[in-house]
Amino acid sequence: MISFLKERIYTTFHANVSGFLTVPLRGVSYESRTERVGKNFALVTNRLYQEKESVISSVHTKVKGVSQAGSRIWDTAEYTVPMQVNTFFVITNIITTEEQTQHICPEVTGRLKPHMPIQQLLFPFCTGIQTGKCVQYNATIKTCQVSAWCPVESVKSPPVPALLKSAENFTVLIKNNIHFPKFNYTANNILPKFNITCTFNKITAPTCPIFRLGDILQATGENFSDMAVQGGIMGIEINWDCNLDKWFHHCSPKYSFRRLDDKTTKDYPGYNFRFAKYFKDATGKEERTLIKAYGIRFDILVFGTAGKFDLIELVVYIGSTLSYFGLVRDLFPVLMEMTLRTSH
Repeated sequence: MISFLKERIYTTFHANVSGFLTVPLRGVSYESRTERVGKNFALVTNRLYQEKESVISSVHTKVKGVSQAGSRIWDTAEYTVPMQVNTFFVITNIITTEEQTQHICPEVTGRLKPHMPIQQLLFPFCTGIQTGKCVQYNATIKTCQVSAWCPVESVKSPPVPALLKSAENFTVLIKNNIHFPKFNYTANNILPKFNITCTFNKITAPTCPIFRLGDILQATGENFSDMAVQGGIMGIEINWDCNLDKWFHHCSPKYSFRRLDDKTTKDYPGYNFRFAKYFKDATGKEERTLIKAYGIRFDILVFGTAGKFDLIELVVYIGSTLSYFGLVRDLFPVLMEMTLRTSH
């Protein structure tokens, strides 16, 4: 019976929205018809008659693409790095320090000057444990001796152009599952008529969950080749605005993009981190290749709200609207009197 009553009220509400809440009540002085229509319009467009709930979601990504840098082929296993939840990282540039072994060697001098005080050679420039000795680095410079992975990493600028600038043609499939527990509603962004060969386009394919990396940056006015040199952070926003009423049901994602890091900063610009690949030589001694990886981190930010018709929400809105009209009736004479006194 309650469900039937809700349905009848909801149907009557939409059928008479232009005149809803416009019937005069005794003793109540209403605002102009334009303002009343504005109130009704807000009720419909903002769906103030609905109970609302925020989205709960999970994200899964798959990056596809192959690139060649010199004689080396880079595939998904090499240029993608596992990151935190709702994030993926694509390597676009690297600096390598090869054949490192654990040994004793001079500290790097890339940022140092001759006769620099020993205090300035301490952290953060040191890459090992200092032995307490000052040793000859070259003919003119002495540095601290360290026990570390030698030779220690030198201070270099990333290559220009970026090693994997062709990564702009890579694609990523984003699978986003959402849930609204209050309404027991679950959905995902891969629609029933999904075409696996599609690529997202704001006009021709706005619901396609496959994105070309270069297009993501282009949508924000960024140049992929420039960002690929030192890296950066991009945001992929997925917004779910769901109407779960069966009369006007819709629940599909809208995608937007933005750059999240500050490209104008001079302090630690871009985005990079280090990792190592370990090997053993012919004698069984362990060695490694240290990789300083520059690249673009993509953060997937999911927002969303679902709404469903609720009788209580509608009644509360009606009550608050009528109270507002009553307040206008009471304040209007007072304001008029104050205006007249001021004018005299």
